[in-house]
Amino acid sequence: MNARTAVKPLRSIAIFGAVGALVAGIALPAFASSKPSEAAPTTLQQLAAVDAQSLVVASQATAAPLSRGTFSATTPEEIAKKKAEEAAAARAAAAAATTASTSSRFNTAGYALTSPGSGEVRYPLPMGSWNVSRTVGGAHNGADMLAPAGTPIYAAAAGVVRASAESIGGYGVCVMLDSVVGGQRVQTTYGHMLYNSRQVQVGQTVAAGQLIGYVGSTGRSTANHLHFEVWINGGLVEPMSWLSVNAG
Repeated sequence: MNARTAVKPLRSIAIFGAVGALVAGIALPAFASSKPSEAAPTTLQQLAAVDAQSLVVASQATAAPLSRGTFSATTPEEIAKKKAEEAAAARAAAAAATTASTSSRFNTAGYALTSPGSGEVRYPLPMGSWNVSRTVGGAHNGADMLAPAGTPIYAAAAGVVRASAESIGGYGVCVMLDSVVGGQRVQTTYGHMLYNSRQVQVGQTVAAGQLIGYVGSTGRSTANHLHFEVWINGGLVEPMSWLSVNAG
């Protein structure tokens, strides 16, 4: 073997050694930097404290009431109940206002609330407060007794209320009574009263001279007056003549 032949293996070994040294110099620092830190272990509680958030558990939570306008409730049922109560209160207030407005039209000054007299039959209006404009004739079955609006109307005889309503045909606001006078069946009708002025209801027992309503002009009427009818044993009679004979 000559000197040139011996040099070739040595050159190859030197090249491989240089390449190995180069790879080790690059790879080993990167591997070392990727190893886990040797610092003290971190707990879950410590990690959570870094980005902590507030949490209220169910046992600590309280339900806030729902607000619906003027209603304060926690359920739809309570809201509905509150609405119903306020609606009922509003209706009661409206009814009271209507009654007060109507009552202000009643002309009770100077009139007794019970018809004067002690007889079995009484005049249905206070004496001296009325005059007759029309009586029985043609299709007209009663006497029209003209009087100021709000004049008290009295039961002409004791009896039971057969009808009492805010509208009975052409009579308008009307009350009808069934009585027995001198052994005879007597029916009396009181028509054209003021709205909301009736003082008696169907089935109620009334005394002679008891207040039953107030003069108005409801139904088929053109002026304030009481339309007064008298029927005896089912037959129509002239009411003013009957009153003049029996009232006292």
